[in-house]
Amino acid sequence: MIDLRAGGKPLASDTLTIIDNRTGKTYEVPIKDGTIRALDLRQIKANDDDFGVMTYDPAFMNTAACRSAITYIDGDKGILEYRGFPIEQLAEHSTYLETAYLLLNGELPTKSELEHWQHTITTPSSTKISKAFSIRSGTTPIQWACSSP
Repeated sequence: MIDLRAGGKPLASDTLTIIDNRTGKTYEVPIKDGTIRALDLRQIKANDDDFGVMTYDPAFMNTAACRSAITYIDGDKGILEYRGFPIEQLAEHSTYLETAYLLLNGELPTKSELEHWQHTITTPSSTKISKAFSIRSGTTPIQWACSSP
């Protein structure tokens, strides 16, 4: 919908206007990062007893399950990035611990940060803690690492 009240120029808006042709009602749905929340469509009802409009996306071809600052995936284009770094680059040029540091801290470590990280992660107390999280405990080492401060 284009609003020409601003001197003949379209107004920018971060909303989507939806007209329900069943009822004639108009709804404004917020757009954030190019997406709308499926739950925002639930307000669109034919009557008071209606559950509301739901989305149907076979095979999740147009569904974003989450927003991540860590991982970017575009399967159609073959892209997998961690914190903006292509996985191929990390696999070729970074160690496992450098990549783990990147995932937790948002950037690759400097030489001194890596030395400190290696010492911290490989000390006997750290390895004892990680061994305490067996497969049977229900908590994986990745979950443990992600919950660490």
